[in-house]
Amino acid sequence: MTVTESVLTIAVGDVGVSAAYARPEQPFATLVVAHGAGAGMEHPFLRGFTHALNGEGAATLRFNFPYREAGRKFPDRPPTAIAAWQAAMDEAARQGAENGDGGPVWAAGKSFGGRMASMAVAEGMAAAGLIYLGYPLHPPGKPEKIRDEHLYGLSLPMLFLQGSRDTFATPELLEGVVNRIGQSAVLEWIDGGDHSFAIAGKKRSAEDIGASLAGTVADFMRTRG
Repeated sequence: MTVTESVLTIAVGDVGVSAAYARPEQPFATLVVAHGAGAGMEHPFLRGFTHALNGEGAATLRFNFPYREAGRKFPDRPPTAIAAWQAAMDEAARQGAENGDGGPVWAAGKSFGGRMASMAVAEGMAAAGLIYLGYPLHPPGKPEKIRDEHLYGLSLPMLFLQGSRDTFATPELLEGVVNRIGQSAVLEWIDGGDHSFAIAGKKRSAEDIGASLAGTVADFMRTRG
């Protein structure tokens, strides 16, 4: 399947951020995807993930946060990141309306991007569901600094995709959080995966690793959308 990707600029307050929108014919849903703290939307992991999702029949929109667009290394504070999320979701809805798509619009993010998506939803952003590509439950080695309070007020479908060796989420802690959220949340472990979903002894490019997650995400979106 050949899918054309369009480069866009999205206004976030008084600045513009880059975005890339790709739409297969008659998509069943749209997934808006945010990058992690250390890499922008052009990272091979995200490109592989979104391109594979297009092949699964979903439209995608990935975007940069303002700090990344400006070339800064330190991530935006939540108010700015949440504003960027809302602007990206609005743009995805606009693109869908222009193309006559009536499917749901989901939000996903790698690490920081996923946590900011959940905070945006907690503050009122509409989304059909949330996909976490490695949720950063706590800083590595600091399980006492857990970032979970806002999750318990969310009732929309949520898929946590997590590597079993991810140092940002102690398995027992994350399982407890997902169980406490309830039936709307599903946790899928990638056996042996680290925070980037790389598996020791299994040589794969970042693009291939991202692509390998698309089928699970598309299935979840189809069944829960």
